[in-house]
Amino acid sequence: MQLLDDNASALCCSNAIAIDGAGAGPLAGRSFVAKDVFHIAGVGTSFGHPEWLTTHEIPQTTAPAVQRLLDAGAGLAGKAHSDELCYSLSGENVHYGTPINAAAPGRIPGGSSSGSAAAVAARLCDFALGTDCGGSVRIPASYCGIIGLRTSWGRVPSEGVLEFAPSFDVVGWFARDGKLLRRVGNVLLPTRRKRIALDKLLIASDAFAEAPQDVQDALAPAIKKLADHFGDTETVRVSPDGLERWFETFRIIQGFEVWRSLGAWIESARPKLGPGVGARLNWAATVTPEMYHTANKARAEIRKRLKELLPPGTALCLPTSPRVAPLRNMPADTIEVEFRNQAMRILCIAGLGCLPQISLPLAALEGLPLGLSLVGWRGADYELLNLAEKLCPAATADGAGSRLAE
Repeated sequence: MQLLDDNASALCCSNAIAIDGAGAGPLAGRSFVAKDVFHIAGVGTSFGHPEWLTTHEIPQTTAPAVQRLLDAGAGLAGKAHSDELCYSLSGENVHYGTPINAAAPGRIPGGSSSGSAAAVAARLCDFALGTDCGGSVRIPASYCGIIGLRTSWGRVPSEGVLEFAPSFDVVGWFARDGKLLRRVGNVLLPTRRKRIALDKLLIASDAFAEAPQDVQDALAPAIKKLADHFGDTETVRVSPDGLERWFETFRIIQGFEVWRSLGAWIESARPKLGPGVGARLNWAATVTPEMYHTANKARAEIRKRLKELLPPGTALCLPTSPRVAPLRNMPADTIEVEFRNQAMRILCIAGLGCLPQISLPLAALEGLPLGLSLVGWRGADYELLNLAEKLCPAATADGAGSRLAE
């Protein structure tokens, strides 16, 4: 497989690689890229930071998730840029630049799976692998006007994927149409069990309240379209304690685990860090085991609440993001603090519950993409994929459209 020179700044250059897929299989003839946190045998993994790339050994084995796709016939077209150490939602990397958002020129693609989403939106590949901890698949899917799935925690192998905050980290993927997204799921997810019908839709009033009125108005027709696929619809308040408190619980657990994963390297390598990422890592270093223990006790209660709220057959509807993609090069204290924290009050729900969430490109505001999300019970990945196939059918007969040369 040959890479295009014009990669919309989405693909890695210093550790570029392309691998042909197997000659046959359910994904034969398709191309994909993998976020540069997945190990590929024979080439380094950067984690969105050039110093990480030069201070770590080259992997000798390929991540199982990538290998499954190759074995299913898909060809790897390259590694895709990530936000710096995955600790951002913007897609603006001070070391590697910002991938171009083809769906919203002049605006950020979202992160941390920025290159993966940008590559799909620009038709550089048919689908792309990413990872999601706090929203790293869902936010770029919304900003770039494509479909993105955050899987149930533990459903797709995480071996060979760089560790960030392991109790939240999951593999996810992007595509432009629901049929292909589901076909990728057939390869990556465990063997299909008995199908469960989606029959009840819950509208998360407190999650929608986090979004400005113009965003709520723009999403209203999509919610109606979505509700037509359910037998019953009800409005609920997800968090009795308030989503701000849920986000603080998420933030403490994530920060402790991130520092546990990265702290030793940060202290020994002393890498140059971007302003938003550096500030978060400095804070993460201050999270104590006592804070982590207390937050995990709160998380247990949150998971109990979500399990009661979302029995099999029930899905929760919420905005993917409270905003459309912000402009590029906005001040760090705006994009990384104000915008990020606002989004995280919505995004933390699925992560705290270890739940799957799919972002669907069903709306727009002033010509800019706006995603609507569904969160399912743990293990509802196939049900969400089947609904996405109905709501977001292929643009062409086979869903193809890659700009990569075979």
